[in-house]
Amino acid sequence: MNLPLRLLCLGLGWLMVGLGVAGIFLPILPTTPFLLLAAGLFARASPRLERWLLEHPTLGPPLRLWRERGAIPTRAKRVALALMAASFAFFCFVSQPSVPLAAIVGGAMLLPALFIITRPSA
Repeated sequence: MNLPLRLLCLGLGWLMVGLGVAGIFLPILPTTPFLLLAAGLFARASPRLERWLLEHPTLGPPLRLWRERGAIPTRAKRVALALMAASFAFFCFVSQPSVPLAAIVGGAMLLPALFIITRPSA
């Protein structure tokens, strides 16, 4: 890999790590997808950083679980689905959308919820 592309992958990888860590504290940001992207970017640019991320005591276990079995921890599933439901309820309460808009937003939230539900649990 040439140097500019490697530096781009490293920079984007660290950005994804930052967003993933922010997602631990902010319920509107997911954590694992950003960390999965970071691991993929690090795999191309720095196997050492990929290994660090996968072996990290806090960040590594869900990444390894996803890579090995395509599974999501049961607790993470529950939290994600509960936050999605709470977000939809908050949206409806605060904005009082029309029925078509509520259906569109609900449908858009339903697709990732179905993806989460259909993944194996750990």
